Amino acid sequence: MGLGEEDVRHRMLDVGDLALHVVEQGHGLPVVMCHGFPGLWYSWRHQLPALAAAGYRAIAVDMRGYGRSGRPASPEEYDRRRTVADMVGLLDGLGIEEAVFAGHDFGAALVWDLPQWAPGRVKALMQLSVPRMPVSNRPPTELYARMAEQHFVHVHYFQEEGPADAELGAAPERFLANVFWALSGGYRYLDIWQHPSEGNGYLDVLPEAPSLPWPWLSRDEFAYYVDEFRRTGFTGGLNWYRAYDHVWREKQSRPDEPVTVPTMFLVGERDPVLQMMGANALNQMESLVPGLRDVHIIEGAGHFVQMEAALRVNGAMLGFLAQLT
Repeated sequence: MGLGEEDVRHRMLDVGDLALHVVEQGHGLPVVMCHGFPGLWYSWRHQLPALAAAGYRAIAVDMRGYGRSGRPASPEEYDRRRTVADMVGLLDGLGIEEAVFAGHDFGAALVWDLPQWAPGRVKALMQLSVPRMPVSNRPPTELYARMAEQHFVHVHYFQEEGPADAELGAAPERFLANVFWALSGGYRYLDIWQHPSEGNGYLDVLPEAPSLPWPWLSRDEFAYYVDEFRRTGFTGGLNWYRAYDHVWREKQSRPDEPVTVPTMFLVGERDPVLQMMGANALNQMESLVPGLRDVHIIEGAGHFVQMEAALRVNGAMLGFLAQLT
């Protein structure tokens, strides 16, 4: 699977209302890595051995809803209270008081909240792809529904329970190839906005991916994702989207506080998240994240930057971590 197998430890951790599948490598300062959609612990396969070799305890998680971890059926069970409790339970189960957290995509959104929601447990942050943004004054699904009147928006399509689950679950290999490609630096994801919402599913608007292997994804690596999602389906991952409004409501009574712990932010130059939010999103982080020390924009990389540009991401991570010790 592309990992140096020495000292790789798989375990199931009871964190309260479910069990999390955790993969560890190395010893030292703990670094917990949280993936997004459609990811797995395996999305950090290049970072685990690099961090371990440099003297860190690298920990990658199948997040709630994914892989071998528990997969609650209700979107409400993916709210911020429960997802934070997962991370606190993980630390407690591993005997860790304080860790560095790295997040990508939905994992980054969760990790941005950890210093406030789990005080004393977060030493520093290494965030990929999703910048810290202010909470909107309207429910997120309302904003996405308005966008969907103009063009296809996957977040809006994913809100209804059933159709997306069935569409993606019936063709996991095709979906994963096409979405990995569409979000990568090899394609311009925003081109799918040329399609209307009406009458289209996600597979109708995604480009057909070129045949594997790609420079950053081998056939064997891709097969791991296909096997896992063929077994589990996509409902757990889709529930993170369906929890948007739940998290928004939680934050109405608990507004975001500035992130003051040491923080690194890294994004692919061609990441559609950056293209959608605009360069101003990086400027906004100066006030939202006073602890921000380093910003890296990786030329040519797209959304899956830790896979597309693994060596550069590993170097940035190790350089940042070296400043903490």
